[in-house]
Amino acid sequence: MIPHKKIYDMICRIPEGKVATYGQIARLIGYPNHSRYIGRALSQLENNSNVPWHRVVNAKGKISPRGLDGCDDYQKILLEEEKIIFNDKNCILLKEFQWKTDKQ
Repeated sequence: MIPHKKIYDMICRIPEGKVATYGQIARLIGYPNHSRYIGRALSQLENNSNVPWHRVVNAKGKISPRGLDGCDDYQKILLEEEKIIFNDKNCILLKEFQWKTDKQ
């Protein structure tokens, strides 16, 4: 089992105005092919957490649906406040906004 702290610590490194994908976070912490686990760990965050969960999107640059009313809209608002731009298909241009690290 992947320690949630390891996931959260990596997500806290994503700079404002950038996003990472679930798969990218999984690779960076040494667990490639475990992107679903990243999403599961994020779903268990407490409401008052300081982890910037909103900076994690799917591999297509889209906000993954959560099934909670308004949560997807809230994530988009938070990202737009960081000057992240969505195209007309509600996708983020990953070439422009994806976080680049030395490990990639």
